[in-house]
Parts: sequence; structure tokens; C-alpha cells
Amino acid sequence: MNVAPMRGGTAVQDHVALAEIELCGDLIIAASAAAERLSFDRIDEVLRVWDVREPPADERA
Repeated sequence: MNVAPMRGGTAVQDHVALAEIELCGDLIIAASAAAERLSFDRIDEVLRVWDVREPPADERA
């Protein structure tokens, strides 16, 4: 984890860490609302993970 040097104030923001914390919070909320364990597909949906696939051969130029 990168820690930014403090300059003047006490507030330090690491935007990557804040984004990770938000995603963890989203995952915790989804897990607590679910009746069963989350499927891998549901976890990917909550974390906004999508497969990157090449377009079909007829669409490639």
C-alpha cells in the first residue's frame, strides 16, 4: 500500500485504496443480503468485473 506524504493537513487520500474499500463494502452488503453464498457470477457482477473478449472475426477490420 502506498502512503502519501503528509503536507500541512492530516487528511491523506489514496484513491486506489478508497476504491478498493468501496468495492469491499459493496461485496459485504451483497453477501449480507443474500440467502445463500454468492456465486462467482454474482461476485463478478457486484465487483463490476466483465470478461474482455475479442469481437467476432467478421467485425474485426
